[in-house]
Amino acid sequence: MRLYPAIDVLGGSAVRLVRGDFEAKKVYDEDPLSAARTWVSAGAEYLHVVDLDGAKRGEPVNLGQLRRLAAGAGVPVQYGGGLRSPGAVARALSAGAARVILGTVAFTDPDVLRAALDAHGAERVLVGVDVRAGRVATHGWLHSTDTPAREAFAALRELGARDFVFTNIDHDGMLDGANREEVAWVARAAAAGEGSVIVSGGIGTLAHLRELARVRGELALDGLDGVIVGTALYERRFTVAQAKDALTLR
Repeated sequence: MRLYPAIDVLGGSAVRLVRGDFEAKKVYDEDPLSAARTWVSAGAEYLHVVDLDGAKRGEPVNLGQLRRLAAGAGVPVQYGGGLRSPGAVARALSAGAARVILGTVAFTDPDVLRAALDAHGAERVLVGVDVRAGRVATHGWLHSTDTPAREAFAALRELGARDFVFTNIDHDGMLDGANREEVAWVARAAAAGEGSVIVSGGIGTLAHLRELARVRGELALDGLDGVIVGTALYERRFTVAQAKDALTLR
């Protein structure tokens, strides 16, 4: 499994939220590139970047930061937040994103998702499925829909989506671990179309990471591609090297 250290950009800084609450933020680094270089120097091979300002506004706000990160980090960067038009997707990719993540628009305007997949290929366009209380949340996690999470994947695959990022908002920033049953059905739902999923939300210990690797191996969840970790790394609960080792099934 791959490790994706998280860099959430809000007001120009690298921050973390608790359960998606913009009022419950903590600034960990005034410069996102500094945070990125810290993770890369520690062994990170990928970065997960979210433009929180863009997610709230509905269009990218921090493309300048994305350019700095893509040019200065030295590893592939996947980027999401406010990508709700074909032009916004193209600008993010031109700014250096190796892959983009479409969330809200995949549910509110599927034609934009189709256009992005047609223009850039499924290998460069992921879909973010963000869930609160079992239902999909959109618009920077500020709005909840009536769409059950379990139904979302099949509908998105019909649109051509192949790879996903799944976030359990209720656990995000809580450091309480991922739910084994949830991870299993998410991985199976994503892999039903020979796709993959990166899971996010609640990772707080190395034991949580080892459990993900164990679940992947025991249940043959080949579609479980990776995990996003934010707060636990910033709080120095473990290192990047320790996290990568924990994700290696023995």
